[in-house]
Amino acid sequence: MVKNIKQKPSPETQAEALKIAKATQRPAQTKEQTKLIAQGIEKGIDHYKKQQKEKARELNRKLKKVSSQQSDSAGPEDQAIVERIVYRQHWLPWLLLVLSWIGWGVYFLFS
Repeated sequence: MVKNIKQKPSPETQAEALKIAKATQRPAQTKEQTKLIAQGIEKGIDHYKKQQKEKARELNRKLKKVSSQQSDSAGPEDQAIVERIVYRQHWLPWLLLVLSWIGWGVYFLFS
């Protein structure tokens, strides 16, 4: 049997919810109505936190699964692979350099 234990929201969450409820309070609204709104905001904040924790757990599971697969597949094959990095330069700067030297040569030749 699974016990459904209700945890009381943290004091920070309660204070934040009350602050938000008071900020959006209507002029004719009673204190009881404001407290009910604050409780609803607390529930929303707790629900959001639970969703984020679940997403984080799921992400951790996926990361562990991927890392375990990579560690299993890492072996002698990785040592045999050698990457060769080739740096290719663009031809435009060299063309401009050659043209400028030719231009200076022609300038000094005919001046």
